[in-house]
Amino acid sequence: MNKREIVQVLLDGVQKGEFKHIETMLTDDFQFSGPIPAPINAAIWLNMSASMKAAFPDLHYHFKVIGTEGSVVRGTMQMSGTHHAPFDLSAVDMGLIPATHKTFSAAIQKIKITVTGEKISSWVVESTDRGDLNAVLGQLGVTPVSS
Repeated sequence: MNKREIVQVLLDGVQKGEFKHIETMLTDDFQFSGPIPAPINAAIWLNMSASMKAAFPDLHYHFKVIGTEGSVVRGTMQMSGTHHAPFDLSAVDMGLIPATHKTFSAAIQKIKITVTGEKISSWVVESTDRGDLNAVLGQLGVTPVSS
């Protein structure tokens, strides 16, 4: 598979909540950064992503792959969903957010995913004020935590 295809498999897996498979696609030093206060490793990102999928059963990422530049695949995402279950953010020191039953729609964000060999080594979200985690929490009526 080429880099674009590898990233598309990753994005499809995230959308479907296939986190066990996604884990096998990540390098040991994988880092996720952007919409959260500080970069996180694979274990924390997978845990947080699974928690988000459980808390927002209708979560849609609206991923779009735009192109490839060397080892970096660029794209966009725009998350939306309805908060029907507790959202566990304790891994990033933000606690457990009880279900609000409110809907959110984040701003479109640019993403850069780095492929090293056949695996994903980095996912950077070029966060915007209306697309980061605090913006989502704000739409849910939860007091955002300063980053």
